Amino acid sequence: MDLQIDGKNALVTGGTRGIGRAIVTALAENGANVTTCYRSGAEADDLRDELKGLGTGRHQVVQADVTGEKDVAALADRCRENGDGLDIVVNNVGIDEAGPIERTSLEDWARVRDTNLRSMFTVTQGMLPLLSQGASVINMGGAAALRGVPMRAAYSASKAAIIGLTRSMAKELGPNGIRVNVVTPGFVEDEPGGDGGGGGGMPEPVRQQILAMTPLRRFATSDDVAGVVLFLASDLSRYLTGATLQVDGGI
Repeated sequence: MDLQIDGKNALVTGGTRGIGRAIVTALAENGANVTTCYRSGAEADDLRDELKGLGTGRHQVVQADVTGEKDVAALADRCRENGDGLDIVVNNVGIDEAGPIERTSLEDWARVRDTNLRSMFTVTQGMLPLLSQGASVINMGGAAALRGVPMRAAYSASKAAIIGLTRSMAKELGPNGIRVNVVTPGFVEDEPGGDGGGGGGMPEPVRQQILAMTPLRRFATSDDVAGVVLFLASDLSRYLTGATLQVDGGI
């Protein structure tokens, strides 16, 4: 079956590295016109060159802080310039913060909350006028939302809130033909941070213990997660909304 995303217009936040970059390239390689944004980092120029090298589609890499309304409004204007409305929005921006509860400051708590949750709300709200009938909004959560992770209270709480936000959005926007779903990756081999760190960055005894608990006996890759996002972005999932898709190897 055809994914049927050729010619569709997509926005991916936080798309210059890790899972976000894998999502951007997967959408672009399958024919979507992709706008992506980043707050800082040296990867943006490299991604621009990669997208240009595809030789197809209209793609742009934009600097924006998606926790701020002005930047989101400017980002919406750039999306308008890149095509007629939006068919796909992937809210991927997110950060982690490690530390015991007693040493987690309210400033750190607010920074994680705003980056992981506020950005998702402000971007979706800001893009509503652009969303077409049948549009798909995909929120990137984390498996920590479902099981909790020691030393990551702020992160786990923000990712749990994303599930509630997604369910509410799905029910409110569904009558307009807009689907909203959440993807919750577990340990991702080539993604730093997340549920206790990328698979390649943890101590070997811990790594082996987690692998032994994982039925598929391996960690995910960014491409594994991007594949699930492609499904949700496509017409193959046209009757799926309000769902939480766990990409954690069955742990």
